[in-house]
Amino acid sequence: MLKLSFLSFLFAGLLSVAQQNTKITPTACSLKGKVTDAKTKEEIPFANVILYSKDSVQIAVTVSDMNGNYYFNKIAAGTYKLSSVYVGCTKYTVNGIIISDNHTTEADIKLSQGSSVKLSEVVILNYSLPAAEYDIKSGGTVTREDYQNMSPQYLNKVSGKASRKSKDKSGYFNNSYNSASDYNTEGYNRIYDNEFKESKNDPLSTFSIDVDKASYSNVRRFLTQGQLPQPDAVRVEEMINYFSYNYPQPKNNDPFSITTEYTECPWNSKHNLIHIGLQGKKIETENLPANNLTFLIDVSGSMSDDNKLPLLKSGLHLLVEQMRPQDKVCIVVYAGAAGVILPSTSGEHKEKIYEALENLQSGGSTAGGEGIVLAYKTAKENFITKGNNRIILATDGDFNVGVSSDGELTRLIEKEREDGVFLSVLGFGSGNYQDSKMEQLADKGNGNYAYIDNILEAKKVLVKEMGGTLLTIAKDVKLQIEFNPSKVKAYRLVGYENRLLNKEDFNDDKKDAGELGAGHTVTAIYEIIPAGSSELVASTDALKYQETKPNTESVSTEVMTIKFRYKEPKESTSKLITHIVLDKKTAFDTAGENSKFSVAVAEFGMLLRDSKFKGNSDFKSIMTMAKNAKGTDDEGYRAEFIKLVEVAELLKK
Repeated sequence: MLKLSFLSFLFAGLLSVAQQNTKITPTACSLKGKVTDAKTKEEIPFANVILYSKDSVQIAVTVSDMNGNYYFNKIAAGTYKLSSVYVGCTKYTVNGIIISDNHTTEADIKLSQGSSVKLSEVVILNYSLPAAEYDIKSGGTVTREDYQNMSPQYLNKVSGKASRKSKDKSGYFNNSYNSASDYNTEGYNRIYDNEFKESKNDPLSTFSIDVDKASYSNVRRFLTQGQLPQPDAVRVEEMINYFSYNYPQPKNNDPFSITTEYTECPWNSKHNLIHIGLQGKKIETENLPANNLTFLIDVSGSMSDDNKLPLLKSGLHLLVEQMRPQDKVCIVVYAGAAGVILPSTSGEHKEKIYEALENLQSGGSTAGGEGIVLAYKTAKENFITKGNNRIILATDGDFNVGVSSDGELTRLIEKEREDGVFLSVLGFGSGNYQDSKMEQLADKGNGNYAYIDNILEAKKVLVKEMGGTLLTIAKDVKLQIEFNPSKVKAYRLVGYENRLLNKEDFNDDKKDAGELGAGHTVTAIYEIIPAGSSELVASTDALKYQETKPNTESVSTEVMTIKFRYKEPKESTSKLITHIVLDKKTAFDTAGENSKFSVAVAEFGMLLRDSKFKGNSDFKSIMTMAKNAKGTDDEGYRAEFIKLVEVAELLKK
């Protein structure tokens, strides 16, 4: 077996000076428990649990999961205080919790209903514990004596994290120090909501599908940490597409089915909605083609936090568990440089793969571009002709050495994807999280993009949805809608702002678009102003040189025609499917669960973005709508959504 010390020696030139220093492994202490309602005994998710030193210095904070469980890892032995707060409950505090060497201490928390605790009382530092003999970024090695003398302000500074004290008028939390920008460098692309377009002058709407789901889990990360998300972190289409919908399976040889519903708009009674749903063909795991997977793992210094590399390793461990003997995996890592630490290995030899994952350490700068080049080279060397060849990039997106600009990286990936190797991206962490960069990489790499904020999300993405995550069944999927002016005065696409295409792109097979994975669902919603409405719509001046065509559409019963183009995964020529939506509108109260729940999620996204198109949306109506359309919800994702809406409402006050 490859020993940890030998691996560190082997990559001494590969990783940073920080990794070359001798480290003392901290004692393996941990604290866990369950948060419940003291009266009803019900489990409480999303409760903040805070760990303090015996001198009341905040050490770490976590959030209870869907089953009410909380967990602190890597805690120095000693005596601590534990506190928990949850909106609507009295604050819970217990003193004198003793944590012993090499021992897991259990402490359950029972919250009582009472005066509401405001989330702005909570000070959030970090999940990781800057305890005795831990190597803290920018602070060197800290002894137990140093640690006991540290102030909370110093802990914030050396760990590169902001504590959060109060909320400004906009509802977003301010950092407690003056130069927050020095520490929080998360990057999001600016999003401008799609505007209404008049169907008479601009009847065609063209866009690429999007199966990415990262925005929803990232928004959840903000909310469970007691913060409203940045508006540009909210991509409404990714919020909607996080959830699966009960669309019918495709028939014949088509890779996906098409479902539409025409109904009323709940946030504007004068408008209507068109709901479009695609269902990818489901393929059982045992019937998936052989996988040639290349794990491209960021092991730079920025990945040291518990919600980054340790969580990444746990998530990939779950994926490896599902691998078959015909599957193979290679592991490429990058920090100051890039290297292969595990050559292509069959899924039959899981212990070798687990060992390589467990031996990973973080440290050094981030040569992400060099890592991507090496990953493509390695993937092509192990190419399976009739298999699924894919790179899984796991990172916080903080590339800073070598090829690192968005333009350079996307051009590199566009070139490499032509060889049949697709790229999926898994995002981790906070503080320096580069969302905009990772979204572009997955988009250009013919893959998908997910944000992993906890181990349950890792299980969802890498186990429950493995077919959709790993196997593309249709690529370059585009939609083009032609609206009938006699039925539709104006329209706007809800979300998909960064997926819009020019109308001529629809028939251009060289134009890249989105990929659909096995079992994936894709949902799009159009808001429509009906013909005959007196509502004013911003538009261009009347055209001067165009001929006026007679209105032949007035006798038609068609609201719109939807055209779909897609390619088989290994083909370069697209196929066309056409679907017509007739003027058969239903009341929103009688609409299907798919429409109701997706509309609830869309409304929530618009409220979080404070969109000018949110109309009379409010959190309570969203919760009611979602509860009525929750359906079976075996995995609890929709129940979780309802809880998040409640949290957002409280944070907005």
